[in-house]
Amino acid sequence: MFIFDISNPLTLILMLAATILLVFLAQEIKKSYIAAIVLFAYLIILIMHVAQIATLSEEFRYMISTLSRCIAIDFVFVLISFFSYLWVDDIEAKAEGKKSIDNSLDWFWRKV
Repeated sequence: MFIFDISNPLTLILMLAATILLVFLAQEIKKSYIAAIVLFAYLIILIMHVAQIATLSEEFRYMISTLSRCIAIDFVFVLISFFSYLWVDDIEAKAEGKKSIDNSLDWFWRKV
């Protein structure tokens, strides 16, 4: 059974670097859809890991701990990419002079 093991430190560092670079790109060109693509990619990875743990056969039960770590890391990346999307969306809205999708985090963005 193939598992995309993101609990491996090298994979974790590479995914974090790719996420930071894509969010920086989205912030520089002021396009929130790039951050949304990152968010959807991590959501798909999360769904994939949950489906793998739900359909795990008896012979692969030793992989539960690895999959559990992967799911926890997936949630962290989803949280990071969600806040990144909201941040870039706010930047894009201010640059284009339009209303942001969600202004409920304005108090947070003022402190960042």
